[in-house]
Amino acid sequence: MSVPFVHEPVMLQECMQFLDLKPGAVVLDATLGGAGHSSRIVQGIAPGGTLYALDRDTEALEAAGQRLASVRNVTIVLAHAQFSDLELVLKQKTGREGPLLDGALFDAGVSSHQLDSARGFSFLRDEALDMRMNQQSGRTAADILAEADEQELVRIIWEFGEERFARPIARAIAVYRQNNVLRTTGQLAALVQQTVPRKAWPRDIHVATRTFMALRIEVNQELDQLAQGLRAAIRMLKPGGRLVAISFHSLEDRVVKHTLAEAAGRKKPVPAHSPELFAEADRQALVQVLTAKPLQPGGEEVARNSRARSAKLRAAVKLGT
Repeated sequence: MSVPFVHEPVMLQECMQFLDLKPGAVVLDATLGGAGHSSRIVQGIAPGGTLYALDRDTEALEAAGQRLASVRNVTIVLAHAQFSDLELVLKQKTGREGPLLDGALFDAGVSSHQLDSARGFSFLRDEALDMRMNQQSGRTAADILAEADEQELVRIIWEFGEERFARPIARAIAVYRQNNVLRTTGQLAALVQQTVPRKAWPRDIHVATRTFMALRIEVNQELDQLAQGLRAAIRMLKPGGRLVAISFHSLEDRVVKHTLAEAAGRKKPVPAHSPELFAEADRQALVQVLTAKPLQPGGEEVARNSRARSAKLRAAVKLGT
């Protein structure tokens, strides 16, 4: 890839304010993407700072590496990894145990680059139903559509897409695949359109949006990965270190909210995707939540960057001395 892709980072100013960057700081960008946030982070931690940046998309790593290649006076360490690898990667890269981060940033969900790529994340083009963020491993969306039984499809579409027509959509998929193979985004989008009654189509999104989101989350195990990554980042933050997380739909935001709440020592019900968060949280608060309610971008940013429309930002600071 000769030219790095560049997309405007979401809620950049708010991220930098909550991270409270200082020269020499050690910061993690857990979702490198196009390096939009990282490009600003390195400015705040220079000179002498260190940026650890992770992504499970090798294309993103290659492009972001090119974009960051000209940075001076900051150590940049890139790693091909998912959220659940976060703690292990940091230990391997540093040879150290225990907290070492002054800040950590999560920008959850699918990236703008992935939506623009020919991997089946979008139904705006007819392309192969892949949906893997990491092209080197895992089942594709087409695999799941071919192999999952009807009840499993209902669970995926309802639980991860919050689609009230999950059952008829799953049934339509099961019937269709008796004589056909669902291979492309166009086939799946058309099947959903034919199944959901026209009068029930949502006004603000495509009728297939929730089904596509559900499959993407299942393929990439996004909610489990997010919960594991947040927990690991909190453990790796030094006292006074800041955590900032941006989510783009209610399921992601719920994971962030409950993870931070439990880390703050509040006894709240934990969602299914965040089991066994912090045993010590029942006895001692690990963080102080800095956002009573999630922050959302202003109208000017939304007008400039449509991806920001559904963004929610939550932040916390690690306690201790």
